[in-house]
Amino acid sequence: MNLAEKSEYWSEHFKGLDFSAQAITAIDFEGCTFKGCDFSEATFNKCNFVDCEFINCNLSLVNIAYSKFSEVYFRESKLIGVNWTKAWWSGLLLSSPIKFYRSILNDSSFYGLAMKDLVLEECKAHDVDFREGDFSCSNFTYTDLSGSLFSNSNLSGADFSEASNYDINIYQNVIKQAKFSRFEAVRLLDSLEIELVD
Repeated sequence: MNLAEKSEYWSEHFKGLDFSAQAITAIDFEGCTFKGCDFSEATFNKCNFVDCEFINCNLSLVNIAYSKFSEVYFRESKLIGVNWTKAWWSGLLLSSPIKFYRSILNDSSFYGLAMKDLVLEECKAHDVDFREGDFSCSNFTYTDLSGSLFSNSNLSGADFSEASNYDINIYQNVIKQAKFSRFEAVRLLDSLEIELVD
């Protein structure tokens, strides 16, 4: 299927299609659902996604240059190596325009983004860059954050319940009123340079 045949798609369902390595330019998608589609190494250039859902899709290494996202959900999808800073984000975001559930986001970047209420629920987020960003009131529950970077990040009110393997320096990040599981929260003490004994 060639998406370039139309400049806008409304409430359409795309299932099992291969768009890998394609250049998709200046197309509006509103209320669309993508299920089992392959967008690996594709380019979304100046596209607009509103109220869309990606289910069991592969978007690894997708280039989202100057594209806009609003109320977009990713479920059980693979989004490895995505640089989210390349998208076009409005200056004032009242809540996160993208949400992830049971997805893989390894080696991605949210560096410097203001995304309050971001949702990464039951995800695998290894080596993801969250530095210099505002992720206050975000939901990281049940997410594996191995190797992910937090520095000068606003995590106030964020929910890390049942999240694992995070490395958050309490001196370099704002964590006021954030939630952590009792046993995993011991990891926060690593920045204190103290020795824990049983």
